[in-house]
Amino acid sequence: MIQNVTVIGSGTMGNGIAHTFAQNGFKVSLVDISSESLAKALQTITNNLDRQIKKGAIEEFVKVSTLSNITTYTELKTGAINADLVVEAATENKEIKLNLFKQLGELCKAETILASNTSSISITQIAAATSRPDKVIGMHFMNPVPIMKLVEVIRGYATSDITTNAIMQLSRDLGKDPVEVNDYPGFVANRILMPMINEAVYTLYEGVAGVVEIDTVMKLGMAHPMGPLQLADFIGLDVCLAILKVLYDGFGNQKYAPCPLLANMVTAGHLGVKSGNGFYTYTPGNKELIVSPKFKA
Repeated sequence: MIQNVTVIGSGTMGNGIAHTFAQNGFKVSLVDISSESLAKALQTITNNLDRQIKKGAIEEFVKVSTLSNITTYTELKTGAINADLVVEAATENKEIKLNLFKQLGELCKAETILASNTSSISITQIAAATSRPDKVIGMHFMNPVPIMKLVEVIRGYATSDITTNAIMQLSRDLGKDPVEVNDYPGFVANRILMPMINEAVYTLYEGVAGVVEIDTVMKLGMAHPMGPLQLADFIGLDVCLAILKVLYDGFGNQKYAPCPLLANMVTAGHLGVKSGNGFYTYTPGNKELIVSPKFKA
């Protein structure tokens, strides 16, 4: 039975995953090498809980119990030693993940399930870094985690039926809608989403239309809640580039080659919301989208 959950990484996805488990009564160990990042994560969770209270979605006692269910750690061993489930939400970097899973395979109890929130990296390859590939699985949450219903459950080549069934049911217990997919580059969500975002960047790069025009066509014509360029900013342009590289390397198909404009923006540090500048500019309290000066006529 899963009661103690360790979440590795306290960034946007990590704190959202920790929030979701804690609000549903699980004891959560949130692990990050940076104590400052952990403090920021707890503040983000507190702010999001306050927002839920203001909307009437939860009462004050839920906030108190949720926060009391979260303990922070800067050491992997102390944070993961008693886990029934580990959810890794570290940087989307293959070497970092392989190293983490190698350590987790040695540190955790034999029955502990090891899950990755990776959005594109092979679960089979991650599992091969451990001595328990049957207990390794992908658990790809969507952002913002407390709100979005989908969990993409990725089954690696050696993932067992027992592990898969346990994670499918656990996702339902969190109030999510799990969808089981097989382990191929980009899985389902990003195999379809990232080429669309990349094509939107190419459409801008080739001068077919401007930022607002591209996003407006997709919002009004395709009923997307957010245009692809705004969505790319929200995801992080560095993350989009990393996923496209995984797709390109995995399939060897030119259609997945990242647009040069996207690569240049990442090199320049224009990463979207997280850096304050991407296809749009972002400042605290901004209530309207302002096109980045780089793309103004």
